[in-house]
Amino acid sequence: MDDLSRFLADVHKKVLPETDGQVASYIPSLAQANPDPFGIALATVDGQLHTAGDSEIPFSLQSISKPLTYALALMESGFEAVDAVVDVEPSGEAYNRISLENETGRPANALINAGAIASTSLLPSGGRMSRLLHFYGQLAGRRLHADAQIAMEELEGGHRNLAMAHLLHSFGKLADEPVQATRDYCAACATMVTTTDLAWIAATLANSGCHPGTGEQVIDPMVVQRVLSVMTMSGMYDEAGWWMVRVGLPGKSGVGGGIIAVAPGKLGLGVWSPRLNEHGSSVRGVRTCEIVSRELELHVMGSHRPPSEDGLSAPTAS
Repeated sequence: MDDLSRFLADVHKKVLPETDGQVASYIPSLAQANPDPFGIALATVDGQLHTAGDSEIPFSLQSISKPLTYALALMESGFEAVDAVVDVEPSGEAYNRISLENETGRPANALINAGAIASTSLLPSGGRMSRLLHFYGQLAGRRLHADAQIAMEELEGGHRNLAMAHLLHSFGKLADEPVQATRDYCAACATMVTTTDLAWIAATLANSGCHPGTGEQVIDPMVVQRVLSVMTMSGMYDEAGWWMVRVGLPGKSGVGGGIIAVAPGKLGLGVWSPRLNEHGSSVRGVRTCEIVSRELELHVMGSHRPPSEDGLSAPTAS
């Protein structure tokens, strides 16, 4: 076992006993999920993959889909068109808060639900989900699919999301019919991934949009810069400040229990554990990201010791 794999195994062993938090309760499939699995995966920009724990169990992407949809909207519709309907400011609010700018009607950013619905609507409705799944698959390095049952449950229970879509439509900030935009947003959240997929997605963002395993340039580097900037400010909603202080990396959580963290130019980290804190983020996931960032000295505001030959050092988890 190599040094980084041993390090991740140590982190997994250290964090595994933490059983605080509850699984998401508002989606039946998530409410019935086993709360115990815990996977970690780390992919480097030179294509190395390291895993620990339950890294190959599938779960739904949920809100980790939001920065990916935002990236595709920026590439296909352009910065000006996207900026006209979605701002780039931190909201400091929960992910599902009904809040739009008073004067413009724009959502604060693309990572809260209202902003993600607006971003989704900017993609052509014909074949939208096929395009999104293809794009997500390019980022993960394999073909992905959406779970129809989870998507249906999210739509049937998504009255708040539908309300936001209608409100966006009333301001002229929705490029599609509200129900269709919400349906596709829910289907995107229901995309099934593994912790390993999360690591490759995050590593592709860390590698300026080029997948480290396939070599495919999936996202334009300027789009990656924009997406990572918004993730830094808004990816963790109303705990974004504490996340930035403790982890110091662009990140995104999902109520399925997944988290991605991106160390630009170095690596992508994926973690999955279904028990969530009060902000809707995986308890074990946040703790894992804290340890990995600290021990590998990844904090974007930190001063770092000289790197090892592979650009990373792998101390024992403490």
